[in-house]
Amino acid sequence: MAESQQKFSLFSLTAMVVGSMVGAGIFSLPRTFGIATGPFGAIVAWCIAGGGMYMLARVFQALAERKPGLDAGVYAYAKEGFGDYPGFLSAFGYWIGSCIGNVSYWVLIKSTLGGFFPVFGDGNTVVAIVVASIGIWLFHFMILKGIQQAALINTVVTVAKVVPIIAFIIILFVFFKLDLFRLNFWGGEGMPEASLLEQVRATMLATVFVFIGIEGASNYSRYARTRTDVGTATIMGFVGVSALMVLVTLLPYAVLQRPEIAAMSQPSMAGVLAAVVGPWGAVFISIGVIVSVLGAYLAWSLVCAEVLYIAARTNDMPRLFGTENQNKVPAAALWLTNGIVQLFVISTYWSRDAFALMLNLTSAMSLIPYLFVAAFGFLLAKRRLTYDLRPEERNRDLTIASIAAIYTIFMIVAGGMKFVLLSALLYAPGTILYFWARREQGKQIFNTAADWVIFAAAVIGCIVAIIALATGYLTI
Repeated sequence: MAESQQKFSLFSLTAMVVGSMVGAGIFSLPRTFGIATGPFGAIVAWCIAGGGMYMLARVFQALAERKPGLDAGVYAYAKEGFGDYPGFLSAFGYWIGSCIGNVSYWVLIKSTLGGFFPVFGDGNTVVAIVVASIGIWLFHFMILKGIQQAALINTVVTVAKVVPIIAFIIILFVFFKLDLFRLNFWGGEGMPEASLLEQVRATMLATVFVFIGIEGASNYSRYARTRTDVGTATIMGFVGVSALMVLVTLLPYAVLQRPEIAAMSQPSMAGVLAAVVGPWGAVFISIGVIVSVLGAYLAWSLVCAEVLYIAARTNDMPRLFGTENQNKVPAAALWLTNGIVQLFVISTYWSRDAFALMLNLTSAMSLIPYLFVAAFGFLLAKRRLTYDLRPEERNRDLTIASIAAIYTIFMIVAGGMKFVLLSALLYAPGTILYFWARREQGKQIFNTAADWVIFAAAVIGCIVAIIALATGYLTI
């Protein structure tokens, strides 16, 4: 495929951001927030999450312009700033977290169908797993035909899936009941008492999940026509999707009481609309869910393969995954990605709440790579690197990167020890890929004492997680 055919327009890059962010999460927001809090707590949560993620988006924007030679941003920034092993962990964590996120998409599709066809249950029956497996490999072979073709489909699907969300928002505005919204505002009636901190904390991993994808344009920076398009697409996508998510969260409180929202099955947007306009509302949203989630799955399949491919091309993953087929698609990376997705889909058969588990674990795995990005942005500004150009921006960028880093650390702590341990359960064995790559190149496994400390912490965390799972202290 010619290089000129590989370039994405600003609209296509923005669609990659929107397509990556608008997936399973937005359709689950009413119930997720309804269980945790009322409108006031939701507003506080979105201010924290939106503010933190906006700062992270600004870091991505600045890095795209100041480090134009670094492609597949999440991984490349970690390696450039902190060395080979942290760079590998960032790439692996982002990749495996994205794979798990893809599993959550299939679970939501199957549970949506379960509302009409009981054989699909809550998305983890044998029939549901078989149907999801067929879908995984149909997408796989479509992507193998060319990234450009898949990106075009993603752009079309992105437009299509935003339509039912906007329709949902408009309909709820029409049926808006101010008295009901006031009744729910401070938490509503018939729900357990909880402090504001507890309410906000209960929403934190969910807000991370719905914001994952903010770096969609950065991941495809090597396909951008100009580097400035990457930063512009990131901010445009973030602002647009954030507005949709806040409205989807708050408007249900103006048409239903909080206990009713909290009791709905996922995707709860369908239940809310059905309660307002009748059964056709559930059908309408369910179609939107399936289109949206399939589109997000396509976008994230591309992202997963791209991150693994770039890491292999820079000698941080085994060389095998840096190969391309005749259509310029990283085929080996795509095969491993979908193989992992397939294994996790099968594992949902034994999970009590597969969607919630995959959502929270995806968020936890993504936070470490995000922390590396924020820290790298801080490092550049602190050391005045690249600030010979537009030096007046340094103090602003230093402040933005500091806030982004603090926010990310707060989110890791708020998520709880359970997901830190489950992350270690994946990071430690995943290091085998790093050993494989280093052996291919005849290099020393670890270059610094810090690398050994990080690896030891991952191994200890993995062992603790295994023991905790075996004894029932941790459940999935």
